[in-house]
Amino acid sequence: MQSTPPATSDPGTAMDWEWITRNRRLFGGLLADHIYLAMTPVCLGLLVSLALGVACVSWPRLYPPVLAATSFLYALPSIVLIIILIDYFGLTWTSVIIPLTIYSVSVLIRNVVEGLRAVPDAVRLAATAMGYTRVSRLIRIDLPLAVPTIMAGLRVTAVSNISLVSIASLIGLGGLGQLFTNGFQLAFPTEIIVGIVLTVLLAVAADTALVLLQRLLTPWVRRGVEPRRRSRVTTGAAS
Repeated sequence: MQSTPPATSDPGTAMDWEWITRNRRLFGGLLADHIYLAMTPVCLGLLVSLALGVACVSWPRLYPPVLAATSFLYALPSIVLIIILIDYFGLTWTSVIIPLTIYSVSVLIRNVVEGLRAVPDAVRLAATAMGYTRVSRLIRIDLPLAVPTIMAGLRVTAVSNISLVSIASLIGLGGLGQLFTNGFQLAFPTEIIVGIVLTVLLAVAADTALVLLQRLLTPWVRRGVEPRRRSRVTTGAAS
């Protein structure tokens, strides 16, 4: 997917608003590719991290080697992993999704483990006394209480992936990073600025969506805060 070349003879002097209008369909396609390449690894990484996190909490000795392995993989430059995977998967989205999934797991595994560990023992004992099995307690008690910690890591992962996906343009796999590549090659700042603005807006939109999702998944947090606020107001009025 190629953009229409700039019409001005000296594109570096000012923003070319006509170019933006001519290529608005291009932006939609690149944005869709960028969302897919960024969010697919987040979803896959979350599933893997939940499985590993539950295992690490159940068998604490497993956590140190898992943490060491994910930290080592996280330290590797993403472009190196992409180049290595190209030999096996070619110039496909798989070569980008796998490294970003690894990075997602490296960030999320810590949040999953810490979130599950933060569930009070008294809550677990009460759930067991009420007849919850280990699996049902995990699904209905432990994971919901760990949601705020997990979502914090998920927000960092989503924003980071949206930024890292831009690297895919270096091997011709699309996304908003293609605007950066084309803009530098043509010395055309309008295309670069549009790419930056769209990437930032996408990151803000993803973070906002995750915040709203967290509020939806943890309605008891707001219900717990509001009564305390009302009680403080009532106490102050009475005094």
